[in-house]
Amino acid sequence: MEWWLGYAVIGATVGFFAGLLGIGGGAIMVPLLVMLFEAQGLPRDHILHLAVGTGMASILFTSLSSMRAHAARGVVRWDLALALTPGILLGGLLGSAVAAWISTKVFALLFTGVVFFAATNILIDRKPKPARKLPGALGSMLVGVVISFVSSLAALGGAFLTIPFALYCNVTMLQAIGTAAIVGFPIALAGSIGFVATGWAQAGLPPHSLGYVYLPAALGIALASVLMAPVGAAVAHRLPTKRLKQIFSLLLYGLAAKMLVGLW
Repeated sequence: MEWWLGYAVIGATVGFFAGLLGIGGGAIMVPLLVMLFEAQGLPRDHILHLAVGTGMASILFTSLSSMRAHAARGVVRWDLALALTPGILLGGLLGSAVAAWISTKVFALLFTGVVFFAATNILIDRKPKPARKLPGALGSMLVGVVISFVSSLAALGGAFLTIPFALYCNVTMLQAIGTAAIVGFPIALAGSIGFVATGWAQAGLPPHSLGYVYLPAALGIALASVLMAPVGAAVAHRLPTKRLKQIFSLLLYGLAAKMLVGLW
């Protein structure tokens, strides 16, 4: 029962920040799942891959709830989300396939590097040129491939790269958050399929696993996160943009550093 309580706490935290910042929650979820899976005694050689695969599966449900809450407030750039989606589906499958062949420590370094880069980019609040616009169809597809490929390596919902990219192209912060919530779903879909497939034949995985997705954790997280995502979205529309960026960046720094130190 204590493990189910742990999953629910992680899910509630992830759901709140998914609504608040448009994130899928991987940067929050993966470090916490690593600690919880270690406490449960799951196979250490598979812990990070299980945490990432489980995170991806959970993001499917979290992103749907966050998407609904932001769309209801009219802050989704559907043109940007649709332009990125073809590349996102391709990049997610590629990223999950590559992740299966990377060692745990290298995987942790990649995850931390991506998160630190995204956090710094948002915290320094670099202003784009006023005339900069979104790229065309091909450019958007390539950006989608990169976002999804990197996100699949670390169970990120895509907000860590989608939001900086959108801000760089003069999309407002709330629109960037709302669009990132939409983009998180195809990233999670492609990544989940990939982690199930690449973990399917792995030996030594715990019972109730579907490839690299640990089903009890995925279910517990999904149920709690779906309930909390609308709460986070409501709070996001009451906070100033600068404060949202600061919260987002500091949260990423702390959790990525914690996971890296623990695994090393």
